[in-house]
Amino acid sequence: MEKTNIINTTEQTTSQIYQWTFELAKTAGVQDRIAHILTSAGFLIVAFILLALLDFLLKSFFNSIVTRLIKKTKSNWDDYLLDNKVHVHLSRLILIAVSQQFLPLIFVGFPSFVTALDKFLSILVIFAVYGLVNSVLKTARDILRSSMAFVDKPLDSYLQVFQIFLIFVVGTLIVSILTGNSPWSFLVSLGAASAILMLVFKDTILGFVASIQVSANDSVRVGDWIEMPKYGVDGDVLQINLNNVSVQNWDKTIVTIPTYTLLSDSFKNYRGMQESGGRRIKRAIHIKISTIRYMDNSEIEELRKIALLAPYIAQREEEIKKYNNEHNVDEEVLVNGRRMTNVGLFRAYIKAYALHNPNIHQGLTLLVRQLDPTENGLPLELYMFTKGTEWAFFEDVMSDIFDHLFAAIKYFDLEVFELPASDDLRHLLDKRVQEIQ
Repeated sequence: MEKTNIINTTEQTTSQIYQWTFELAKTAGVQDRIAHILTSAGFLIVAFILLALLDFLLKSFFNSIVTRLIKKTKSNWDDYLLDNKVHVHLSRLILIAVSQQFLPLIFVGFPSFVTALDKFLSILVIFAVYGLVNSVLKTARDILRSSMAFVDKPLDSYLQVFQIFLIFVVGTLIVSILTGNSPWSFLVSLGAASAILMLVFKDTILGFVASIQVSANDSVRVGDWIEMPKYGVDGDVLQINLNNVSVQNWDKTIVTIPTYTLLSDSFKNYRGMQESGGRRIKRAIHIKISTIRYMDNSEIEELRKIALLAPYIAQREEEIKKYNNEHNVDEEVLVNGRRMTNVGLFRAYIKAYALHNPNIHQGLTLLVRQLDPTENGLPLELYMFTKGTEWAFFEDVMSDIFDHLFAAIKYFDLEVFELPASDDLRHLLDKRVQEIQ
């Protein structure tokens, strides 16, 4: 009530000053219209000077006093207010609000212009409020992002949803001001065009739904390593917003895909692998099948010298001896009963080597298995996990293991399958020519 009385008093004072100036201009022999123009121009100059002074005072207050106080505090949330220029939008809103209250009084002699000016200033107030609210929302996003609980959440998507809602509200209010109708009547007429709006904002709506489901299901976080071969995606997620997801591939290229593809297409997320602490090795050595055979006693005794293999040989010998005795096996024929083979001992050696390797995770699956024989030999697959997920560490460990196994396979009188090279064929041809000669 007191504020209204102050404004009314100010309006009366301004009106009296305007009338006094107008009469003074008429006394000087100026026509009425020219007198109104001169009076309004004088008031306008004074108003600009006062607004410039107010703008200077606001900037001085925010840039000196408020900024110093914020920088002295230990908390970060007020720093985010400063970074997102909340004070700039607030001072702008104050200037426009003051202008809206007092500038229409300048044009007393032009009532039609006052109406248009009032609508224009009302629209500027709406834009200023939108800028202030948008800055506050960005500040809230930055504050939440600094918390560990929200560091991997798609906060940009939520921010964009609020921004779209604000833009819709701003548009509705502007149309209402320009037409002079209630905002509700505009919304009712807008319902008829909802089908067109859904078509126009199809990607935005799909992205919004996808962002909510991705967040609710916790299927993708910022920082996750994902792979989508269809879109050439193989790297870390940099950003998840309403319309797209940015991924930095391992070759440092950045790929942007629509957010809704995370729901419509399949993708691989390596987060589970990274959280488990182990990365899978799944690679096979192809054994030349013609080199697979039974081992005789002398060869077994020679392999017993391998420290990792000796316990297995001793246990296996007891099992074989017991079985053969129970079944009265004729050991003169090698195929009778049970015997050790070079590929079986090699497989046992690989497993023992992995079990004693400090870089192999012993708490996860560890297998050395035979796959189906192919035209490229018998695949002997290593299925195990390294004790670490870093790419360089993983590659080094896997390379060290296979370096050792390729060198050790000769002790078991086995050969790795290789397709014939040109030198092999040339050697056979030369040998055949010599035999003919």
